[in-house]
Amino acid sequence: MRQLQGMDASFVALETPTSPMHIGSILIYNPETAPGGFVRFKDILGFFESRMQLSKTIRQRLVRVPFELDYPYWIEDPDFDLEYHVRHVALPKPGDWRQMCIQAARIFARPLDLTRPPWEFTVVEGLDNIPGVTPGSFAMVTKVHHAAIDGMSGIDLMEAMHTLDPNEAAPNAPDEWKPEKIPNPIELLGKSYLSALTNPMKQLEVAAKAAPGLANAIKGLATQDFKVSSDMIAPRSRFNRKISSGRVVEGRSVPLADIKAIRALVPGAKVNDVFLAIVGGALHRYLTEKDDLPKATLTAMAPISVRSKGEKGDMGNQVAAMVAPLGTHMEDPLERLQFVHDKTVNSKAMTDAMGARNMTEMSKVSPALFMALGAQLYTRLGLANRVGPPFSTVVTNVPGPPIPIYSSGARLESMMGLVCLTDGMGLGHVVQSYTDEATISFTACRKLLPDPEFYIQCIQNSFEEYRDLAKAVAEGTVQAPASKASVKKTPAKKAAARKSTAKRPAAKKAPAKKAAAKKTAAKANTKAAPRKAAASKATTKTQRKPKAASKSRTGSKRTTKT
Repeated sequence: MRQLQGMDASFVALETPTSPMHIGSILIYNPETAPGGFVRFKDILGFFESRMQLSKTIRQRLVRVPFELDYPYWIEDPDFDLEYHVRHVALPKPGDWRQMCIQAARIFARPLDLTRPPWEFTVVEGLDNIPGVTPGSFAMVTKVHHAAIDGMSGIDLMEAMHTLDPNEAAPNAPDEWKPEKIPNPIELLGKSYLSALTNPMKQLEVAAKAAPGLANAIKGLATQDFKVSSDMIAPRSRFNRKISSGRVVEGRSVPLADIKAIRALVPGAKVNDVFLAIVGGALHRYLTEKDDLPKATLTAMAPISVRSKGEKGDMGNQVAAMVAPLGTHMEDPLERLQFVHDKTVNSKAMTDAMGARNMTEMSKVSPALFMALGAQLYTRLGLANRVGPPFSTVVTNVPGPPIPIYSSGARLESMMGLVCLTDGMGLGHVVQSYTDEATISFTACRKLLPDPEFYIQCIQNSFEEYRDLAKAVAEGTVQAPASKASVKKTPAKKAAARKSTAKRPAAKKAPAKKAAAKKTAAKANTKAAPRKAAASKATTKTQRKPKAASKSRTGSKRTTKT
C-alpha cells in the first residue's frame, strides 16, 4: 500500500461529474504486420494479459480516507478484471474521421470508476472511410486517471503495452503479482492521524529546501536575469468559464522536419516555441473570427517534467509548470514567434531560479482536507465565472517513440493526445510526437468551443503560414529576423554606457533600425508569401487527420478529405 502525494491527490480532489481528471490518447493501428494481417479482440486481451507485469499502473486501485482527512492510497486490486478495462466498439457507417472524433469525445467525457484501477482502453473498429488510414485498421481510445500518470510515465505505460517487433514473444519471467487486502476505515483513520502528526515536520523540511530557490528568484529579479511582466497575467477569454460535461476532440499531424525548419526563423528558438506560436496563431484566428480577441496576450501553462531516471517507471506526477505567453495579440507570425521565444526564455530562467523540483515538492505537503474542500467549493460556487484564470489554456508537449512500435502485432500508425479539463480551463492542447511526425490536438468543452472543425482548421492554417514562411526564408525571398544576442548583452554594458554620454545617441538609434528592419521584413513577407489566401488554398491539398498527409510506409501518397 502506497500513499498518493500532493499533486496526485489534487487530481482526485478535483474530480467532478463534469471534470473527470483523466488523460489519454487516440491510437491508430495497422494490422498488416500482425500474423495473418488481422487482429481479433481476444488477441488484444491475450496480449495485454501477457504483459501486465511490466506496468505498475494496470492492477492498482485507489482507497480513499474517510472524510478526506488524508491523501488516498494505492493498493493492488483483489477484484481486478481485465475485460472490464479493455472494451470493444465499432463506428457506424461510413466510419469517417468525424465519427471517430465524436466517438472518442463521448468515451473521454465519461468519468472513470475510481473503485477500480483507474484506466480504460476502448478498441474501435470500422475505420473504413478515413483518408490515409489503411482499411481494416483499428483505433484505441485510452483513458488513465491523472493521479496515476503524467505525460512521461504515461509513455512508460504505453511502452509496457507495446513491443519493438511485431513478433516479439511474451515476457519469460513469471508474474509474481499479489492482490492486497482493502484496508477498513478504522485503519485509514489511524494512518491519517499519524500523518497529521508528522506533516508539520515535512512542511518545515520542504520550506528549508525551497529557501535557496526563493533567494535565487529574488536575486534574479534584482539582476534582471528575468522579469515579471503583465504578459504573464492571463486575460479572461471564452474558454475560462465553468465547463459542461460534453467534450470535443480533434487533431492534425505535421512533419517534424517542417517544425525544425520553422524553428530556424528565430535564432535560438526551440521546437516547443514553434508549437506555442502555432497555437497562438490559431487562437488569434479563432477569436478574431468570433470578435472576441482580448487585447492582452493569452497564456499557456506548459508542464515541465522533473522526473529523474530512477523514477521513470513510477506512478504519479513529477511535473512543474511554466507560464508561456502565446502572442495572440500579434497578427504577424514572425513577431509572434520571436515574442514567444523571448517570453519562454524568461519563464524558464524564472523556473530554474526557483527550482522546478522544489515547486513539485511543495505540493506534497498541502493538507488533504483543505485541498479537497477548496476544490469542491471552487466548483460549487462557480468561481470559474468570477475569478480571473491563472492561464488561458494548456499546451503540453509529450515526446513519443522515435521508432515504430507494435501492439498485438499491429503497427502503431499515429498518436493523438487527449487532456483533462477543469472549471476555468475549457481548452487544452497536446503535442504528441511519434517517429517523424507530431500531432497537434485539442480537447475542449463542447459548450465553450462548439465548432471543433473550424478551430482545427485555424491550427492547420497557422502551421501552414509558418511552414510557407520558413520556405520563403530558405529561398531568400524573405529576410529572417536578426539575432537578439546584442540585446541580451545590454544589461552587462550599463556601467560603461553611464560613463560615456557620447555613446547614448547611438544606443537610442538601434531600436529605430530594428523597427525598420522588421517593417522591411514584414513587407517582403507580404509580397513573397501571401499568408491567408495561400494558406486557405494550400489547405485543400495538405490538410490531414493524424498521420494523413504523409507518405504511407508502402510508399503511396496519402490524401485527406477536406
